[in-house]
Amino acid sequence: MNNSNTMAPSTSAFLKDIFICSLGAFGGPEAHYSVFTEQLVIKKKYLTEEDLVELMALCAFLPGPSSTQTIVAIGHKTGGPLLALLTMLVWALPALTIMTTLSFLYQFLNTQNISTDVLRFIGPMAVGFIILASYRIGKKVAFDRLTFVLLLFGGITTYFIRAAWIFPLVLLLGGLASLLITREKNLWSKVKLDPPYPYLALFLFFTFGSLLAAAFFQNELVSLFERFYRYGYLVFGGGQVVIPVMYTELVDVYSLMTSQQFLTGYGLVQGIPGPMFSFSAYAGGMAAQGGTFLHQITGAVAGGIGIFLPGLLLIYFVYPMWEKLKLIKGFRVALKGVAAVAGGLIAVAAVILTQQNGVSLENLIVTLVTVILLYTKKVPVPLIVAGVVLAGFIL
Repeated sequence: MNNSNTMAPSTSAFLKDIFICSLGAFGGPEAHYSVFTEQLVIKKKYLTEEDLVELMALCAFLPGPSSTQTIVAIGHKTGGPLLALLTMLVWALPALTIMTTLSFLYQFLNTQNISTDVLRFIGPMAVGFIILASYRIGKKVAFDRLTFVLLLFGGITTYFIRAAWIFPLVLLLGGLASLLITREKNLWSKVKLDPPYPYLALFLFFTFGSLLAAAFFQNELVSLFERFYRYGYLVFGGGQVVIPVMYTELVDVYSLMTSQQFLTGYGLVQGIPGPMFSFSAYAGGMAAQGGTFLHQITGAVAGGIGIFLPGLLLIYFVYPMWEKLKLIKGFRVALKGVAAVAGGLIAVAAVILTQQNGVSLENLIVTLVTVILLYTKKVPVPLIVAGVVLAGFIL
């Protein structure tokens, strides 16, 4: 199951190493992979670097939180389905707990008679994170004429059509365009698979069951679970890509929170370790605010479970078939188009959120300084977040 040169680790020892990864994983997937390499490959040798790169490639093909799916796949490779589940919990729970707590931040400030203006620079800072993410991802995914056109297509289309259904549609069209235009042959070579269908059945059960339950019961918490579960299976590329999808639906379409509240949470999640999808706990809590304490906690739980569950079920379904699936060229070709469109979504999110923040001189300065600090890597991310909050207090 794991690297043949090492003895099988105990469950507690492996989960301790996953917890160490969780505490050190600041930033997006790229930063997370460096932590996985250092802790799980170099120090503990649970797998080889080649194994890790292959698992990263697998998770790039799947919708959902890519770095979370990668570390869950490492758990599956090391100790099977149960260890994979425990890996998921240890990796994500600390960040989910922190973001659930932060969903009460605005109520806390109100009870203490502290103006929410102290948080006003977190939004412009969050835009800085998105600008740099769009630049880095854009460089990676737009490497020829087709992918550049698809990046522009994704950005322009979602700028003018801000509806929840547009995001999966443009991602699908990107993948289809890549397949139709490619000159590569033998895209769909036959391979013999032995799929674990129960996990696919569970994935489909929650997909269609949540849609029907949300339509039939008209319950706020059921609808929240359905939304976040949908974000989890419609988005390729991790946390940065899901943000514009969430923003359009939660802020623009349904007004479940204000733009400032959304961006505050997105800014704060940058300053804590762990998966960026933990933002879902904050967003779920904020969407359920106005009721009881327990109601808001339940909203955060619905958001957290909803967004991580599809990615987990897909890894359980796909990982046992991975050795054969990675031979199918068509997956790799389609992903190029999907990734290019996703790059456009992130780029236009930076434009939209800058407009929503207000194009004032002080906001633009905060955004510019954030981009410079992140690009130069001279200041750790938690210190940037702390500095922006402090600036809000002082100014």
